[in-house]
Amino acid sequence: MAAITNLKPGDILEGKYEILKKIGQGGMSVVYLAMNIKLNKQWAVKEVQKNGFDQVEQSETVHKLIGEAEMMKKLDHHALPTIVDIIDKENFIYIVMDYIEGQSLDKILKEYGPQPEEVVIGWAKQLCDALSYLHAQKPPIVYRDMKPSNVMLKPEGNIKIIDFGIAREYKDDGQNDTTILGTKGYAPPEQYNAQSEPRSDIFALGMTMHHLLTGVDPKRSEYKQVRAWNSNCSEGIEAIIDKCVQPAIENRYQNCADLLYDLEHPEYITKEYKKKQKRQMRLFVGSSALCIFALTIGIVTQYSVNHIQNSTYENLISVVSSTSLEGKMEKYKQAIDIYPYDTTAYLLILEAFESEGRFDKEENDQFLALYNANKDGFQQTSKEFAELNYRIGMMYFNYYTNNGNVSFSNRVQKAYSFFEQNHREDISSDFTQKNLSDCYYQICSFFKRYVLNSSIVEEASKESYEELFNVLSKSLEEVKEMEGASTYDQLSLYNGIFLLLYDQRNNMVSVNVDQDSVVHLLDQVYEDAKPLNVQKEQSKRLQGQILDNYQIYREAIIRSYTNSKERR
Repeated sequence: MAAITNLKPGDILEGKYEILKKIGQGGMSVVYLAMNIKLNKQWAVKEVQKNGFDQVEQSETVHKLIGEAEMMKKLDHHALPTIVDIIDKENFIYIVMDYIEGQSLDKILKEYGPQPEEVVIGWAKQLCDALSYLHAQKPPIVYRDMKPSNVMLKPEGNIKIIDFGIAREYKDDGQNDTTILGTKGYAPPEQYNAQSEPRSDIFALGMTMHHLLTGVDPKRSEYKQVRAWNSNCSEGIEAIIDKCVQPAIENRYQNCADLLYDLEHPEYITKEYKKKQKRQMRLFVGSSALCIFALTIGIVTQYSVNHIQNSTYENLISVVSSTSLEGKMEKYKQAIDIYPYDTTAYLLILEAFESEGRFDKEENDQFLALYNANKDGFQQTSKEFAELNYRIGMMYFNYYTNNGNVSFSNRVQKAYSFFEQNHREDISSDFTQKNLSDCYYQICSFFKRYVLNSSIVEEASKESYEELFNVLSKSLEEVKEMEGASTYDQLSLYNGIFLLLYDQRNNMVSVNVDQDSVVHLLDQVYEDAKPLNVQKEQSKRLQGQILDNYQIYREAIIRSYTNSKERR
């Protein structure tokens, strides 16, 4: 039975949601694109008709939809949809939720066929992060319907899970699910004859990865290992998927954190890697025996060991500039193995990436593997650790891309945690870039509150932007006089402000931020950046970005204001 449409373009729902167009239909529901005329924000409105059910079914449907809405309202994760309103009318229920632009992964499969391994791993890591968040709720939430058609790929490259109609809170009370739910081929055995639980989602994610890599629909084909269908897949990803989809729940990954680790290091679980580890262990045991013997007979003193280590470390970090990036990375990694809590080698890695003018997903993964392995051993309030976090944050701000995605919001999201670590009162007073670091923190916090956090309906107001502009203007003055601030520090701040103004131009128009104040801030940054005498290649690159983009950004900002006036 087809859904009956009740709304048409131009209708106003509840006095605030203007219906723009119908964007989807299926079963007993219709989905519309709507505009909140008070907040000037687009939402999707799902209309579900009641009169297609008998009285008992109607009551159960209303109860289920309201339960879903209440559960979703508690959640706060960028890969999960937000439900902001549920409206119960006489013959229809209306659920107001995120409008998600993009394409579902099943449509991408249908149009383009099996996807490259590195792309699927990137999507799987995002899904893993979202499932980890759901499973960490108290009580845990089990999604129970992971499959390509329930995952949307947004234009900027991020994914979003949709359709939480059968998700449920997991109660460890031994009771079975009340109904058999999920999709054949993706749902694990226990979801059909026992109680689903967090590890059930891991099975479905494994089958989803299998489908994306092979193009083979698990509903229609018997399971075979990934490389039986796609010989281009690695041994590592095959082993990961095989472990995800084990019929016995105790043989799967026991949590998403373990799965995420293997997705980030698929080469670690191959047979060849395990052989290498065994060889290294034998060498280690042999070396340890020799060391014990040497210490016993007093040949090696502690002084000589330290002296050798210091000399080796200095040699490793003193790499000539002509050395390739790969060569530098190898030396710096060896240096970190010797002194993991000395920030020098980490800073040199960042400098090497800056010299290349890139910080893509590959460089990001290399660096974070080293940083995360040792960050807890650093003195958290020291000048050295604060400077390292500051440089990492700026690296994301200026260079980070993810498979070609150069979204400013994505850069801010990555940079946030590093500036946040520096935003504390007990940081060493010797950290001279504290005010600059806090300025970046203010920018990141603004985006986290109003742009990145889809669960918050609050929109940035005119006053919010004006408050942020005051922080930026103050920082622009301070950076010129700040002790220890380099030309690169200045240009990095200028570039960040440029990107912020350009990225937020339409939102600023919508809340009536004064056009002259926006353009004046852009002009001020340009005038401050133009006369700087720069020597380093990194600084030249940043200055070039500012000077090259100035006219483009200025015209785009003015055009946004002009278009808004014309629409009125």
